[in-house]
Amino acid sequence: MRKRSSLGEFELLVLATIVRLGDRAYGAEIFRELEEQTGRDIAMGAVYTTLYRLEEKGLLSSEVGEATPVRGGRARRYFSIEGAGVEAVRRSVQALGALIGDTHLGWGTT
Repeated sequence: MRKRSSLGEFELLVLATIVRLGDRAYGAEIFRELEEQTGRDIAMGAVYTTLYRLEEKGLLSSEVGEATPVRGGRARRYFSIEGAGVEAVRRSVQALGALIGDTHLGWGTT
């Protein structure tokens, strides 16, 4: 049986954020969305480290856009989720659902 690497919590959050934002999401945009949606204080460096690690795993791809005067002539790096990334998110969500199952945590009750 082929070993599949599992996603860490932050990796899953980053991938889910890119799914939410759509293809060609860039680092600062991903960072802002993560902070807003999770309510956490997140280090920008942690986001970039995770993006590059996910790219090395083949779950994301990136491309450099055009340089813009707004960024002092620097170009943005845009990230897109690959099929393997979508599959990794799907597996993680399914595993979590299977583990939680029909536990009586009181979710959805008044």
